[in-house]
Amino acid sequence: MEDVVSRASALRAYADETAGCERCALAAGRTQVVFGAGDPDADLMFVGEAPGFHEDQEGIPFVGQAGKLLDRLLGEIGLERSDVFVANVLKCRPPGNRDPLPDEIESCQPHLFRQIELIRPKLVATLGNFATKLLSGSQQGITKVHGVEQEVMLGGLRVTLYPIYHPAAALYTPAMLKVLAEDFARIPALLGRVAPAGPSAAAVVPSQVVEAADLQPAATQLGLF
Repeated sequence: MEDVVSRASALRAYADETAGCERCALAAGRTQVVFGAGDPDADLMFVGEAPGFHEDQEGIPFVGQAGKLLDRLLGEIGLERSDVFVANVLKCRPPGNRDPLPDEIESCQPHLFRQIELIRPKLVATLGNFATKLLSGSQQGITKVHGVEQEVMLGGLRVTLYPIYHPAAALYTPAMLKVLAEDFARIPALLGRVAPAGPSAAAVVPSQVVEAADLQPAATQLGLF
């Protein structure tokens, strides 16, 4: 317990330190650093691409429509947002939600690896292309590797990496929801838990969640596929 408390304290201190980060040009246009949120002792960590408009305003990752879908998919496997830790490759919003640039990823990478080192998750689920390519060390796209776990070294730790589609992919392409739900359904087994019985995630997501009017660039430009 003492180790958990110590790591949680260290994570809070690192969040405070990161709040003033100026390692790249994104610092000039952000409202605030979106460090990440959730259980500092989580077995499951999600890593997305970058904050969007709502995340930049609120300082919390995945608070828009994609975040609502993430919450529903978690609920279908018996988890809540408070049970996991959610972060992004970039901690600051790129202008216009454009793709992260190589120098921005390089600048922010140490923050993400330090988070992983402190949280010590058993399973890291990467959401979309950018997170998957960075943490796997491979240039294979998410369409080829989604739903296939692999053992990797992250933050000095051996963890299971589990690439899955970004929830926003299902907002742009509703047919993707079934694939996303199937990949989420494997998470309890990867964590060594029993999956809850119930309807598929696709059955409980209301149609309004699939509306993407507030999402700016095309999904392919966001690296979701």
